[in-house]
Amino acid sequence: MLPDDIRTQFLSHLRFELGLSENTCEAYLSDVDKLLSYMDVEGLSIEAIDYPRLQHFIATLHDLGIGPTSISRIISGIRSFGRYLLLEGYVDSDPTALLEVPRKGRYLPTVLTTAEVDRIIEAAGSKGGVEGQRNRAIIEVLFSCGLRVSELCHLTFPDLFLDEGYLRVQGKGSKQRLVPLSDSAIAEVTRYLRDPDRATPKRGQEDYVFLSRRGQAISRITVFVMVREAAEMAGGRSAPTPSVTASPQRCSRAVRTSKLFSSSSVTRM
Repeated sequence: MLPDDIRTQFLSHLRFELGLSENTCEAYLSDVDKLLSYMDVEGLSIEAIDYPRLQHFIATLHDLGIGPTSISRIISGIRSFGRYLLLEGYVDSDPTALLEVPRKGRYLPTVLTTAEVDRIIEAAGSKGGVEGQRNRAIIEVLFSCGLRVSELCHLTFPDLFLDEGYLRVQGKGSKQRLVPLSDSAIAEVTRYLRDPDRATPKRGQEDYVFLSRRGQAISRITVFVMVREAAEMAGGRSAPTPSVTASPQRCSRAVRTSKLFSSSSVTRM
C-alpha cells in the first residue's frame, strides 16, 4: 500500500538524492501520475503491478495515440519510480526493470532537386544588398556542402580555404572533416565577403564568416527562419528543415579533387 504522499516523497528523491533538473523531475512525476491513474482505473494496488500489467499499461498509452518517443520517456520515469519503490521497501521486486524502450522509427530525409534549391537561392537573394547576398551564400554552402546549420554558423576564416576549394568543419565530438566547396558556393561566398556593406564584426566575432546585421556570428534561428521564408517564396513542395537535404546531383558539384588537399593559406577578404 502506497502512502498518500508518495508523489511528494518521490519528487524529493528526484530532486535531492538524484539531483535531477526541475524539468526532468516534473516530467518523471507526470509519467508516474499516468501509472497511478491507470492503477486507479483498473483497481490495482502496487503489489498487483507485475510485468504483464505494465505491458498492458504501455499498450494503453499506445492506443491513446502517444508516440514511441513519448512512450520511451514515460518508461524512463516509470523505471525510476520502480527503483525508488524497491529502495524504500514498498515492493519486494521491481517489474519496471523488465520494460523495454520501443524502437524509434527511422525516417528518410526529404530530398530537394537541383531546380528546387536554385529557386530557393534566388528567393533568398531577393532582398538584395549584402543581406540578400549573404543569404544566397548561406543556402549554397548548406546544400552543396551538406553542412549542419550549427556547423555553418560556427564557420570561421581559419577553416575557409576558397583558393583550394574546401572548408574544414568542426563537427560533433570535436571531430574535424574536410568538405569540398562547389564553384557556385565559392562564387557566392566571395561576393558576400567582398561586399563593402558587409557588417563590421563586433569584438570577438572577427573570425566568423557569416555575420548578422549586428556584426555577430549568425544564429541557428536566423538561418532556419531565412531558409523557411525563402522556400515559401520559391513555392517549393516543402519548407526545408534540418532533415531536408539537396539531391546527390547537386552535392556532386562540390567535388574538386584536383585542388582539395593542396596546402595554402586561407583566403580571407
